[in-house]
Amino acid sequence: MAPRARVRAPELVGKGGWLNTGGNDLTLADLRGRIVILDFWTFCCINCLHVLDELRELEEKHRDTVVIIGVHSPKFVHEAEHQAVVDAVERYEVHHPVLDDPELATWKQYAVRAWPTLVVIDPEGYVVAQHAGEGHAHAIGKLVGELETAHAAKGTLRRGDGPYVPPEPVASELRFPGKALALPGGTFLVSDTTRHQLVELAADGETVVRRIGTGERGLADGRPERARFSEPQGLALLPGGPSRTESGGGAVAVADTVNHALRSYDPATGEVTTIAGTGLQWWQGSPTSGPARDVNLSSPWDVAWFAGRLWIAMAGVHQLWTYDPAARTVEAVAGTTNEGLVDGPAAEAWFAQPSGLAATDDRLWIADSETSAVRWVERDGDGFAVRTAVGTGLFDFGHRDGPAGQALLQHPLGVTALPDGSVAISDTYNHALRRYDPATGEVSTLATDLREPSGAVLADGDIVVVESARHRLTRLRLPEEAVRVEAVAHRTQRAATDVAPGKLRLDVVFQAPAGQKLDERYGPSTRLIVSASPPELLADGAGTGTDLSRDLVLADGAVTEGVLHVSAMAASCDDTASDIGSGAGSNEYPACHVHQQDWGVPVRIADGGADRLPLVLAGLDA
Repeated sequence: MAPRARVRAPELVGKGGWLNTGGNDLTLADLRGRIVILDFWTFCCINCLHVLDELRELEEKHRDTVVIIGVHSPKFVHEAEHQAVVDAVERYEVHHPVLDDPELATWKQYAVRAWPTLVVIDPEGYVVAQHAGEGHAHAIGKLVGELETAHAAKGTLRRGDGPYVPPEPVASELRFPGKALALPGGTFLVSDTTRHQLVELAADGETVVRRIGTGERGLADGRPERARFSEPQGLALLPGGPSRTESGGGAVAVADTVNHALRSYDPATGEVTTIAGTGLQWWQGSPTSGPARDVNLSSPWDVAWFAGRLWIAMAGVHQLWTYDPAARTVEAVAGTTNEGLVDGPAAEAWFAQPSGLAATDDRLWIADSETSAVRWVERDGDGFAVRTAVGTGLFDFGHRDGPAGQALLQHPLGVTALPDGSVAISDTYNHALRRYDPATGEVSTLATDLREPSGAVLADGDIVVVESARHRLTRLRLPEEAVRVEAVAHRTQRAATDVAPGKLRLDVVFQAPAGQKLDERYGPSTRLIVSASPPELLADGAGTGTDLSRDLVLADGAVTEGVLHVSAMAASCDDTASDIGSGAGSNEYPACHVHQQDWGVPVRIADGGADRLPLVLAGLDA
């Protein structure tokens, strides 16, 4: 076989400029001699946030040889605003240089098709690997070690401090708070997300009563001065019983998002206790029910008490789970882990990063952020069903009031049930508070000029909004009349791939990292799921299978464009013998790693278009 041609890495270009560099622009020439990892991310994307956390250990371990560059590549219009990127870099504690690329210039140069994507560039400036999705930190770590050895021997490796320059810290009582809860005594409990704390504020919403947590990222139970959180978000009062406090209220359930855990906080004693999760992220194939402390969770973002259980917006896997405090068990109740907007029986529904919950007697309202939708769960016979009030899918968003069927939101993170039966929506990327009225089917705007509202709570007839990017709570009177706004509609702008009519060969490229092999001991180690929007785009090839390549047949008719939805997973294990699990000297329990990614690929059927669609999960396309 002929050796693969080496590909020189394209230059890094972004109209928004550089962050975390002390005002300096960077070029690949400046980075020559270092191993460069480009992280194509956008701050709305939960998978991108997972990768940020996956890379922290690698970044610290190889700080003198590796430079990670975040290439911020927006999906939503709000994410193309420079200040929003500045905020996100601080909010998520990104400790490496970031290129703000609002026009996707570098994304296009590297032929990136999905968030997140990682590209590895060797010290001589050549692309040596590309990985889409999550779960690649182990493989990249091994590759970095090989590159360090090879280029040290060649004399092409340069060690030393990297170009990262931290921004100056800003003093404020809160820093990018996530959610708020009204406590029975009249105070507010706020998740101070970026500072990894809970903060109790007085009834004025400003005066700090106490802080819970050390302020350092971690997972530790105990008193307020010892407990640790990691980017906590949702808060909900648990009903009475053993956890009932002297003040008449119950303990507070906390969605400890980046710890992949549920915590309990007792306002009477100050004690913090872990009640669900192991501290590890849930992966495909992991249990979806069982004893709460033995089951992995995935980025729980909000919690609410409904139908006798604590419901969990499991943003990391696009599902809703429940926690039963009496039995101390958790269970996946709604969602398939596929990302999208599909209604129906709860177990068959699709969500896209559910991030806000609010319960009434008969409905659990959901802010389904990536579909810019408001949805609800209701009882359906012996089970539950999922319905949609506002929103159409992953790619349509905007700010438009009127009948719910044509109204538009932009990445809402919160919902609040109002006394009249309507729902207030924290329409985060529109910087607005919206309202949906089920009685009339109308959507209206209650307030604007709220900087990234992420939740709201009722207090004494007012509504108190968490203005996350202004680092405060803002009290508003519920208005008698709606605010008039100019209607704006958007679609996610990514160039469509021209594909030829008829047969299309789909190849998901996966090359097991060095020292690993696909794990076939207990059955197929790969999975491929294909669907389309609209479904009529595909005449054949939709569905689930185990082969990472598949022949699709595109419709021959009125449908000429749409989106192919592709979900791929591969499991590889350390190859410690000639055959995993067999023969003398083999390791019966090798370390295994799951690689997974979802793509939404816009396509347009055109004569002369491509008859093959390669999507790189890990490696390089030959």
